[in-house]
Amino acid sequence: MWHLRGRSSVTAAAAAALHKPVAHLRLLLAVSAWSVPAAASNVAAASTTTRGGPSPSAGVAPRAMPSSSSSPPSAAEGTTAAAGGFRLTEPSFLESLMPKKEIGVDRFLAAHPEYDGRGALIAIFDSGVDPAAAGLQTTSDGKPKILDVIDWCCNPSEICSTGSGDVDTSKVVKADDDGSIVGASGTHLIINPSWKNPSQEWHVGCKLVYELFTDTLTSRLKKEREKKWDEHSQEAISEALKQLNEFEKKHSKSDDAKQKMAREDLQSRLEYLRKQAEGYDDRGPVIDIVAWHDGDVWRVAVDTQGLEGNKNCGKLADFVPLTNYRLERKFGIFSKLDACSFVANIYDDGNLVSIVTDCSPHATHVAGIAAAFHPDEPLLNGVAPGAQLISCKIGDTRLGSMETGTGLVRALIAAVEHKCDLINMSYGEPTLLPDYGRFIDLASEVVDKHRIIFISSAGNNGPALNTVGAPGGTSSSIIGVGAYVSPAMAAGAHCVVQAPAEGMEYTWSSRGPTADGDLGVSISAPGGAVAPVPTWTLQSRMLMNGTSMSSPSACGGVALLVSAMKAEGIPLSPYTVRKAIENTAASISDVPEEKLTTGHGLLQVDRAFEYAQQTKELPLVSYRISINQVGKPTSKLRGIYLRGSNTCRQTSEWTVQLDPKFHEDASNMEQLVPFEECLQLHSTDSSVIKIPEYIMVTNNGRTFNIVVNPVNISSGLHYYEVYGIDCKAPWRGPIFRVPITVIKPIALSGEPPALTLSNLSFKSGHIERRFINVPIGASWVEVTMRTSAFDTPRRFFLDTVQICPLKRPIKWEAVVTFSSPSLKNFSFPVEGGLTLELSIAQFWSSGIASHEPTCVDFEIVFHGISVDQKIIGLDGSEAPVRVVARSLLASERLVPVATLNKVKTPYRPVESNLCSLPPSRDRLPSGKQIIALTLTYKFKLEDGAEIKPRVPLLNNRIYDNKFESQYYRISDSNKCVYSSGDVYPNYVKLSKGEYTLQLYIRHDNVQLLEKLKQLVLFIERKLEKKDFIQLSFYSEPDGPTVGNGTFKSSILVPGEPEAFYVGPPSREKLPKNVLPGSVLVGSITYGVVSSFSKKDDQNQHAPASYSISYLIPPSKVDNDKEKGVSSGRKSISERLDDEVRDTKIKFLSGFNQETEDDKSSWTALVASLKSEYPKYTPLLAKILECIVQKATSDDKFSHQKEIIAAADEVVDSIDKEDLAKSLSLKPDPEDEEAQKNKKKMEETRDQLADALYQKGLALAEIESLKTDESTEASAKDVFEENYKELIKWVDAKTTKYGSLTVLRERRCGRLGTALKVLNDMIQDDSEQPKKRLYDLKIQLIEEIGWVHVSAYEKQWMHVRFPPSLPPF
Repeated sequence: MWHLRGRSSVTAAAAAALHKPVAHLRLLLAVSAWSVPAAASNVAAASTTTRGGPSPSAGVAPRAMPSSSSSPPSAAEGTTAAAGGFRLTEPSFLESLMPKKEIGVDRFLAAHPEYDGRGALIAIFDSGVDPAAAGLQTTSDGKPKILDVIDWCCNPSEICSTGSGDVDTSKVVKADDDGSIVGASGTHLIINPSWKNPSQEWHVGCKLVYELFTDTLTSRLKKEREKKWDEHSQEAISEALKQLNEFEKKHSKSDDAKQKMAREDLQSRLEYLRKQAEGYDDRGPVIDIVAWHDGDVWRVAVDTQGLEGNKNCGKLADFVPLTNYRLERKFGIFSKLDACSFVANIYDDGNLVSIVTDCSPHATHVAGIAAAFHPDEPLLNGVAPGAQLISCKIGDTRLGSMETGTGLVRALIAAVEHKCDLINMSYGEPTLLPDYGRFIDLASEVVDKHRIIFISSAGNNGPALNTVGAPGGTSSSIIGVGAYVSPAMAAGAHCVVQAPAEGMEYTWSSRGPTADGDLGVSISAPGGAVAPVPTWTLQSRMLMNGTSMSSPSACGGVALLVSAMKAEGIPLSPYTVRKAIENTAASISDVPEEKLTTGHGLLQVDRAFEYAQQTKELPLVSYRISINQVGKPTSKLRGIYLRGSNTCRQTSEWTVQLDPKFHEDASNMEQLVPFEECLQLHSTDSSVIKIPEYIMVTNNGRTFNIVVNPVNISSGLHYYEVYGIDCKAPWRGPIFRVPITVIKPIALSGEPPALTLSNLSFKSGHIERRFINVPIGASWVEVTMRTSAFDTPRRFFLDTVQICPLKRPIKWEAVVTFSSPSLKNFSFPVEGGLTLELSIAQFWSSGIASHEPTCVDFEIVFHGISVDQKIIGLDGSEAPVRVVARSLLASERLVPVATLNKVKTPYRPVESNLCSLPPSRDRLPSGKQIIALTLTYKFKLEDGAEIKPRVPLLNNRIYDNKFESQYYRISDSNKCVYSSGDVYPNYVKLSKGEYTLQLYIRHDNVQLLEKLKQLVLFIERKLEKKDFIQLSFYSEPDGPTVGNGTFKSSILVPGEPEAFYVGPPSREKLPKNVLPGSVLVGSITYGVVSSFSKKDDQNQHAPASYSISYLIPPSKVDNDKEKGVSSGRKSISERLDDEVRDTKIKFLSGFNQETEDDKSSWTALVASLKSEYPKYTPLLAKILECIVQKATSDDKFSHQKEIIAAADEVVDSIDKEDLAKSLSLKPDPEDEEAQKNKKKMEETRDQLADALYQKGLALAEIESLKTDESTEASAKDVFEENYKELIKWVDAKTTKYGSLTVLRERRCGRLGTALKVLNDMIQDDSEQPKKRLYDLKIQLIEEIGWVHVSAYEKQWMHVRFPPSLPPF
């Protein structure tokens, strides 16, 4: 998803509330006045939170562009003239909140009121639309507004892309006589007797409700729930403190041991409650889901009693049952507290229920712009109030609303199945390759074969060029939309003090061209609106702006066009619609270069419809362009893009392949064969662009050549077009266009090379671009920006972009606010030899009410240290790596610094499974079936750490990826999921233990998936700061070994090389528990920033850093095992006897005792071994172990007696006095025999302690099994004596023996002490949590009477020990 940078603190907080703070927040929005109703919000402040505003490049002469309509309609209509601007009236103010005049909607609907979107169906690919939101219930002609709501992040099958809303309801129960059932959470639920269920089978499941909510809503609920928790917590703490005080008053002078233990118990209770209050972490209540078949359809009901903490609210029996949304179009609300609506879809014969909620307000806002209908407030209607919608949720709640490849593909399938006319997608991101990837291929198929018009946002990464993203700005089949702001929008929606005189593109709106020369932005539309938002926001509408908003504005406008074309019988095609809107768009600027900003101009619906009417008899065809440079084996391009000094020094020739594209169902004889068009070719500047005059095009296409001669043009940005005009119908405008972008950079001189821009004058929205040929050898720049001559604060956006083949644009950006005239410094890395665009923009609304321009002085100085190897790999040996450094530009200080701060360990799958997915949801429109590959990896952490999984083949690419999913999840043996992710993995903090990672990949080609069955995955672990490894540098090759010749720094003279060695880390510094073959990774820098003042950190390292790694070598061979054996060596016969004995003992543990014969044989074997090796403690300890592990028979009492008897045999076999004496002695560390004896004594002590421990547990179990309420005092004495014997040998409060201490304290009524010991055991991270300990903890809490703590712990049980892994 796109994001808007440079927010104010207010808006940043709002955005943080909307989305998780992850590295790739890619939603196309900025939110203002989050917690304030739109009518009362201070939108003026919020308006400074987004980016926008175009400006022609300096020194570029205007040239006419073909077939551009007149300028956008004036915004003065409906306003009152005022000095220096205009004054809004109430109607014009309301109109500005939902801008439509800008794109001609008012004129169109005035002429055709019935063509208001009726008959048009739009698929909203987004974060999920709220069906309860204002204006989204009905259309203008009374039809349902939303026809279906689908969570495409949930899979109605056994395997799911993320499962964010899935509930496993495969468990079936039946109601008891009083009409109640036990839900999946363990709650008793009353069934409404009026519900029809012929089978009387109820499918039950449960869900942690926070998994369904956005972070913002969860945060609000946590605050509300914590207030109630604090009330109960403080009450319990006060009561515990009161009991302790009363006890101390009563027993203030008592030294009795029992009194001390009683005091400790009360203190432990108080301490536990205080720690619980401090560590409170609300994971949310659990809701129960019940599904059943009523004889006609599947129904679902939800129990939400835990949400409000009121048992009288949210009862299952009071819920109005739902069915699949598309059948009855009904939704539910979880509770009044959250005010969050949801819909339900039931799949797989009731075994899976999908609870669909939105994962941000974004989709609802988008849907409202496109099609909201407010009968009582028509001025706030969306663009096409008569259109209908389907909501395809592609954003995943657990991934911070990020889209997934699986969700995108399924959404395309749904759009085809529902026979949608349009798709709006306000998501996107930068891309490695334009017009490439699986989703792009499938989207093109949807457009070409199924005639769906696909409209998407261009991106929010402007104002620099080459910032359009996928899919909207980089895909041939998708209409990419830029964001425009009109004077009325500025004055009304944004509440600026003084509106600009003319409309403009928002500063942050992304610009073209694409890397392969295409225009990038197709059209522009209003990029801000006050539109509906979900009910859980506790307001009906809010202001958002971004290309996320311009896209649905354009989509709504095209929906009007679709409505009219359907009504008048005009053939509907994405090809003709696109040509109509592009050829009739209103020009926003007369400067040709601004087409890279605005596209063909501002959408004009009325003119587009007139165009469609005139062309209705013409063929439904689109021209596809493929370009190659003559003499070069380059890939096929979609435009001509010259970016660099060398390309501008000579004439180049290009071959254009022009191919007519018909829809796949076109008739050969009726459409393809007769197709023929005579086109006259034009260029916008014949002095630079040479072309043929005419071409004849048939169905098989035509080629022609273009000659570009940029030698004599001025430095800077130049944009040209070659276009074809139908000789028979020139009124059609350009039939095709070839975009030609030429960037001629300036060359710098000096030592170091520098560019100084003096006295630049900026007004609101003004942009200055400079294109610089970065000198070879440059690796970073240092920038100084000085502002002066202004009154009010000014805000600037600074962007630099370099284009590198097969790489995302190299972009640096900064948002700078000058509250007063001052100076600021920056530094950032660059690539030598590549053209750098420097874009300086004053934010479109910054200083808008001031008549004083901002004066800016800007200096950019290039520095660089070149090295012979940018990526350094230390191979694990003791040898250093030689590095040769040069400075080609000026003298530089060479100060190498290298740090290793992460370790990557490779893993291969332990299991791989291919699975054909259900055709109901995973069959492509082409009929191909999607296959899923699930890879399972196992890894172990010896210590707690922050880790991140990495799949180098797949990560960091959504749209430019040929595989449609890379979803993963990490879980433990308790089925607790700790982390999940997709394209952009995140770090997660894990405790010591063993973990399972499952990776889910999809494609319809099984051969491709077969190749990935052994896909390598890395677990990347952060080292703690104290464990960072700083590498050393040397001037001698033997330096790392002998310790001589340390290299610290040097002065590089231009052109003169200097060499040094990077030494490997010492063995002592290597992190523990790192497997051989793992790789330590980090970064290395070579220079320092030189031009900054002290207050700007004079000695900071240069921003240019490079990768460095170290391969972990094989482990050291332990030669100690090969050393000599002591003189007390046993004879061969004795050693053989020992081996036979140990083998017999080992055999015991593997003996099967399932049948009675097996048990008899085992008993006989035990008796034989006891006779053969009498009182041999290891044998008796193994027998005890086998008895404890043996499956408990029906006679539990006898089993515990058997354990006690076996434990007594172990205890009796040990000479305790001799053992105590041996353990008290400190053996000579050099005496090998003494050390062996000590180890043997410690093993004997552990066997004794284990026997006493198991005996104590058995005694306690027997005591609990007795039906007689009175327990003999002698039995209690035996338990106590056994416990006292145990504590002589070990600490009975440790994790290994603590359970017995808990039982003892519980028997004595000291529940607080028992709880303290148990809690210490649980917090010991030496092993993963055990459910039995947590169950015991809840029992103790309930016995004490802390109801609120018990409820809290039970909620956490669903997190720690889910009954199963969620659907994958």
